[in-house]
This record gives sequence, C-alpha cells and structure tokens, in this order.
Amino acid sequence: MKYGIEFVPNEPVMKLAYYTKLAEDNGFSNVWITDHYNNRDVYSTLTVLALSTNRILLGTGVTNPYTRNVSITASSIASINELSGGRAVLGIGPGDKATFDAMGIAWEKPLTTVKEAVAALREFFAGKKVTTEGLVSFKGAKLAFKSGNIPIYLGAQGPKMLELAGEIADGVLINASHPKDFEVAVKQIEKGASKAGRSMDEIDVGAYASFSIDKNAEKAKNEAKIVVAFIVAGSPDAVLERHGIAKSDAENIASLIAKGDFGGLMGAVTDDMMDAFSVYGTPEDCMQRINELKEIGVTQLIAGSPIGPNKERSIKLIGKEIIAKQ
Repeated sequence: MKYGIEFVPNEPVMKLAYYTKLAEDNGFSNVWITDHYNNRDVYSTLTVLALSTNRILLGTGVTNPYTRNVSITASSIASINELSGGRAVLGIGPGDKATFDAMGIAWEKPLTTVKEAVAALREFFAGKKVTTEGLVSFKGAKLAFKSGNIPIYLGAQGPKMLELAGEIADGVLINASHPKDFEVAVKQIEKGASKAGRSMDEIDVGAYASFSIDKNAEKAKNEAKIVVAFIVAGSPDAVLERHGIAKSDAENIASLIAKGDFGGLMGAVTDDMMDAFSVYGTPEDCMQRINELKEIGVTQLIAGSPIGPNKERSIKLIGKEIIAKQ
C-alpha cells in the first residue's frame, strides 16, 4: 500500500509546503492538491511544493478539462514536472456541475470530454503536434519543451468513468472509504482493463478517503463529522442504499447544511454514516479499515480532509503508526 495525502489550498501555500515536507519525511509517496477556482491556484501551489520537497510525487487532485484548455493543462503540469525533477502526476476528472454552473461553464458530455482530453494530453506529453476534432479540438498545437512521462490518474465515481479509467489511465482516484464501494468500483475498473487488454497491475487504485486519525478515537470521530455530513448530503440514492442510510436522513442533513446549523449536523451524523464515508479513529482503527481496502484491490490510500484534529500530529501519527509498520 502506498500513502498519499490531500490538501485543499484554502490555507496559505507556505503552510501547505510545511505539511507536505512533513508528509514526505514521514513516508508518504504522493501529495494531491485540489483544483477549485475559489481557492489558491493549484499549479502555483504545486510549484511551491516542488521547491520545498525532494521525493514526494506532486499531483492535481483533481483538475478537469472544462475550466482550462487541455493544452494549458499540459503546459502547466509539464512545468511542474520540470521544476520537480520528474515528480509530477496529473489527476483529471469530469469536475463538478454545481461549480461549473456558478462559473457559467457548460458541462457537456463528461465521459467523452475526459476521454478526448486524456488522448490529447498523451500526445502533448509525447512531444507531438496535436490535431483532433471533437469536444476537445486542436489544429496542430504542440508544447515547445519536453514534458517527460507524466502519469495520468482519472478521478472517477460512476460506472462508465471507472471503466474508462481501467481502459486508459495509469491510476484512478475514487472518493470513497468503505470496502462495499470498492467492491463495485474495482469490478468496473477490471472491466475496462480487460477491454483494453491491460493488467490491473498497471493501474494504481486510489481510495481518496475522508480520513481522521488521533490517539483519542472520539476526537478523531468528531473532527470528521462535518466532512461526512457533506458527503452524505451529496451521495446518490444508490450509494445511500448500499450503506443502509435512509434518504430522509440524508435530506435532513442537506437541510441542516443549507441552514448553516453545524451544531445540528454533529448530532445528525450517525455511526453508520461515519463508517460508510470515512476512515477514522486510532491508528489501530484506521489500520483495520486500510487492510480491508487493500484486500479488495486498493493500492494507494489518500488521507483526505480533515486528516485529523491536528494536521501536524496526525501526519506524524500516520507515518509512525501506519506507514512505518507496513
């Protein structure tokens, strides 16, 4: 099992650089930086992280083919790859319709758009002139510098996107924390890999999990509750049903979020919801879930928000009590 960590650049970049260096020193293999217009720019952030670290792989977690032209994405991540000495990874997915609506961007045919974007990115990274016709269109565009070989991970949730990841991606990033979700996801990835004549050994399967660790299990649990509330509110009916969570309970949580009643949310998030949508607790608790995920086929555990009640202490705890004991 490899270990990644996610940071949202809603905090000062130099603070994230400190956390990332700490993660590198504690055995993490990857850092993933989210890409949203309302936070600090993902590539500026990755630049600072590249100059602050030596070994950890640096990825977008994840970008999309709508808010930036694919050629600009190719140039940006290739620049990070050069700055970091070949440590860049590109995570790309269909993005979030609600965000695009707020930005006034049309969300058209996400599956086809992502597939065409990845094909074009491969051409850019190979140093070729890119000429394509479709939702992603170019007429002889080409990078003027060498990008190096940059792995591409798909951010995927739905069955078709997971299958596509199995066909074309070096890895897949799945926003989930529970073995039940990965039982379904891995089957779809395997289906795509089989269609393309690939082995699952070629694909890094990442659990992009809400994660909260502390020596005090109750503190870890409470820290993750608000994150889990948002996950519950945004989960499709099929996912709620898979975990035995009533739609009415999810609707109640969505209503509390809309009202800004965070005190009410703390009481509304049940233990079943916590178990379904997060990895939390003591190092021993977290290790038990990680081992379950590993058995199903997860090859990278990404510790996502909130990470723990105290990020610095939690990063050290993961390094000492989980990564070092693998």
